[in-house]
Amino acid sequence: MSRIRTALLAAMALVAGAAGTAVAAVPDDVGAQAIPCTVDYKVQNQWSTGFTAAVTVTNNSAAKSSWAVKWSYAGNQQVTSGWNSRITQSGTSVTAANESYNGTLATGGSVSFGFQGSYSGTNALPTTFTLDGVTCNVDDGGGGGTDPGPGTPGAKVDNPYTGAKVYVNPEWSAKAAAEPGGSRISNQPTGVWLDRIAAIEGVGSGMGLRDHLDEALRQKGSGELTIQLVIYNLPGRDCAALASNGELGPTEIDKYKTQYIDPIAAILADSKYAGLRIVTTVEIDSLPNLVTNTGSRPTATPQCDVMKANGNYVKGVGYALNKLGDVPNVYNYVDAGHHGWIGWDDNFGASANTFKEAATAEGATVNDVHGFITNTANYSALKENNFTINSTVGGTSVRESKWVDWNRYVDELSFAQAFRNQLVSVGFNSNIGMLIDTSRNGWGGSARPSGPGATTNVDTFVNGGRYDRRIHIGNWCNQSGAGLGERPKASPEPGIDAYVWMKPPGESDGSSSAIPNDEGKGFDRMCDPTYTGNPRNGNNLSGALPNSPLSGHWFSAQFQQLMQNAYPAL
Repeated sequence: MSRIRTALLAAMALVAGAAGTAVAAVPDDVGAQAIPCTVDYKVQNQWSTGFTAAVTVTNNSAAKSSWAVKWSYAGNQQVTSGWNSRITQSGTSVTAANESYNGTLATGGSVSFGFQGSYSGTNALPTTFTLDGVTCNVDDGGGGGTDPGPGTPGAKVDNPYTGAKVYVNPEWSAKAAAEPGGSRISNQPTGVWLDRIAAIEGVGSGMGLRDHLDEALRQKGSGELTIQLVIYNLPGRDCAALASNGELGPTEIDKYKTQYIDPIAAILADSKYAGLRIVTTVEIDSLPNLVTNTGSRPTATPQCDVMKANGNYVKGVGYALNKLGDVPNVYNYVDAGHHGWIGWDDNFGASANTFKEAATAEGATVNDVHGFITNTANYSALKENNFTINSTVGGTSVRESKWVDWNRYVDELSFAQAFRNQLVSVGFNSNIGMLIDTSRNGWGGSARPSGPGATTNVDTFVNGGRYDRRIHIGNWCNQSGAGLGERPKASPEPGIDAYVWMKPPGESDGSSSAIPNDEGKGFDRMCDPTYTGNPRNGNNLSGALPNSPLSGHWFSAQFQQLMQNAYPAL
């Protein structure tokens, strides 16, 4: 959880319900005093079996001479010791009551306490808090805990996907509907990719940014609507994969700022669009490369070393966060790779630190970051049900299997929830939320295992039971056997703002052979089904589909495969 917040409307409904009155709407001028209390729950430190947490409670109702805060855990967390409160626990339910010296809690006053706890698996944060039996909202990190209510132009809400429709890109929808069977999913929301300067105005006869925003207003009607934009044009873009290289060279940071980010920010700031919730996914496949593909690592590339040395990934992301974050109704989500990229011990913490560096560069602050997105345009299974990271075979951990390869995570959900805690621990706001791209990670169809693998050894156990059927977890281009994953959905799990289809299904990851183009896109052998690999995929076959077009171009065969192997099935 961390950024799960009880809605102001719900709090008002509780009060009105006691008086026998129905509440249909929240006035725009409702102030902080209408919110009974706010809670900021922050994991300060975390290790493999334990954690410490700090909790701050603010009372916005009548003054108190004593207080008790309650919450419940979704997992097996156990409080082992505490300070500044008397903490008791029964099962998953925890109560923190005042000590004799801090029972007074004035109107508008706050009290803080902390504790140490143990856990195994995922340390998911609690979703609901009460103060003396009244439900609180989780503080939004903005210094007041107030929520201006839904529908206020330019006003931030805790989760931009809650209570809102999500924009359906008519260009993608038309392509999907034209495919046999495609009408089953052509009404799903997908990301709008701004992957070059020309995309801002519209490439050829295609829709530009304003066209999409105008269409979003039409789809919005009188309700709430969220539109998803992919900000993707860094200098020296995607230094470890040629298929998605971009138009800007490694040193063209000024061009990125003035000809790409500034025009986008100016359009988004138009008051015409103030009533939209605009989600930006900021620069996928960039910052994690600075951790995993540089220096003396066997996965290093010269291009990534250049980008780390010149600092233009950090500067570019920081600049984007700063400028886009100045627009009141923009929600920035930074790309955070996926579990098969940064789930290892030597990548996990280092990546969070790199993200913090970028989020405080070029005038940006952590308040410009609303959350993070994982698995963008990737294939990592959402949840592996046939084994966990704690499973063993004959006393041998699944971490020793060739597939898991000492990673700390076996699926995207457990990784996203844990990485969220890590990000908070390095200084990001405690209310950040995560998005998971589920557009191509369903892995259904006839190849989907129905149960655990054989217990001959850890490899037979993992390989026989894993849903993710890739040859190697490092394979990323047009993967054979992939299927549509969970449909887009708001607040599906603690800490997760939404499952999204940020990568539009049916759009290629890259061409299977060299294709001349004016889009700056190179030919990457990882998109060639005959390629036998490199250190980043354990020198395995690429697992890519044949006859694929340039990245971003429509790939009918892939779209048909994704529908055929969808899980849940269509």
